[in-house]
Amino acid sequence: MDVRALCADDLERVCRHREAMFREAGRDETTLREMTAHFRAWLEPRLADGSYFGYAICEHGVAVAGVGLMLIDWPPHPLHPAIDRRGYVLNVYVEPAARRRGLARRLMQLADEEFARRGVTYAILHATGQGRPLYEDLGWSGTTEMAKAVPAA
Repeated sequence: MDVRALCADDLERVCRHREAMFREAGRDETTLREMTAHFRAWLEPRLADGSYFGYAICEHGVAVAGVGLMLIDWPPHPLHPAIDRRGYVLNVYVEPAARRRGLARRLMQLADEEFARRGVTYAILHATGQGRPLYEDLGWSGTTEMAKAVPAA
């Protein structure tokens, strides 16, 4: 297995992995097609400028797992009173044939190392039911965050 940094050539794979992740979490196909089209347009410039970064794990030259990372401007908070940004982990995905070999755990270790290099001391992610046990085992915990869809005006 080889690990490499994400690059612009990963656009379609990241989109495919993100869509598969949400499909496995039970999202409907119509919503997924719309989301992926908008996500592709959102992701392309961010991969190019490095504001979306991360890693792919490759087997025989083919990426079978990946993680996306971002830095988010955020006001100081009681959990991180002296910093003005958070690390954000997203799109952790391992191809089904490559699962149960520690690849997601390795991706999360790479995320921690990358955030540390960038001076990030607080990170967040949104977990699927499938990913939650791994994240908890790695020291992640639930927060008081809530969410609401705001109707269009």
